[in-house]
Amino acid sequence: MHNLLAFSHILAYSHIEKAEGYFAVRVKYYITSSGRSPVEEFLNHLSENIRSDFLDALLLLESGQNLTLPLSRPLFAINRGLHELRLKDRSGTYRVFYFIKRGDGIYIIHAFVKKTQDLPQKELEIVKKRLRDI
Repeated sequence: MHNLLAFSHILAYSHIEKAEGYFAVRVKYYITSSGRSPVEEFLNHLSENIRSDFLDALLLLESGQNLTLPLSRPLFAINRGLHELRLKDRSGTYRVFYFIKRGDGIYIIHAFVKKTQDLPQKELEIVKKRLRDI
């Protein structure tokens, strides 16, 4: 079973480097002022399949790949650099929001269970607040 908390430390502290066609991007999780990582806490309670899909996508992002539909979708109407990972299995549909901050890295800022067609206002407000915090 994947343990995101242990795995994320590898990603969160990776360095940005270029070497022989490999470009690693620093991945960071949103951390609250009290030191919690609500995204990691949320993801750790999901099915192993969803966690595995998330980690696969994270490795692609870390390697500098640009993800596209159906896995990822840009949300430039909300904020330039904001994207959502679209994950689904038998247990449900999930969204993980990440923000690409040029020259700094990729921030994993929010995740939730998708229950409606539209992005709920409550989830949008959380994303906007966390973007302001970065």
